[in-house]
Amino acid sequence: MKMTKIEIITRASKLEELKEALNSIGVLGMTVSQVFGCGLQKGHKEIYRGREYDVNLVPGIKVETVVCEIPVETVIETAQKVLRTGKFGDGKIFIYELSDAVRIRTGHRGVEAIMDIPGEKPAR
Repeated sequence: MKMTKIEIITRASKLEELKEALNSIGVLGMTVSQVFGCGLQKGHKEIYRGREYDVNLVPGIKVETVVCEIPVETVIETAQKVLRTGKFGDGKIFIYELSDAVRIRTGHRGVEAIMDIPGEKPAR
């Protein structure tokens, strides 16, 4: 079975809505990072102590997930529906094919490494 990593970079204000939408299609595991970047908007100018500065890096979030059973197109369409405003800064989606994954705790590889183990509960 093919594994695909999907990275979604977008506005931080959309995180909760995106998480809920991804959960609703069965995407439960994800990693979220705060990121800074620039694209077509090229940042903006700010004034600090009377001097103007170029701020080239705009804050955002990166949501990463790996799917194998959920169709990649479903994830992309769901994310676009939630994130598209038509304005600069809506973000980007990157798709990578994965050759392997390893669950460190058990040594499971491939699809087994990213799937839930039935009946197993995480320690709290």
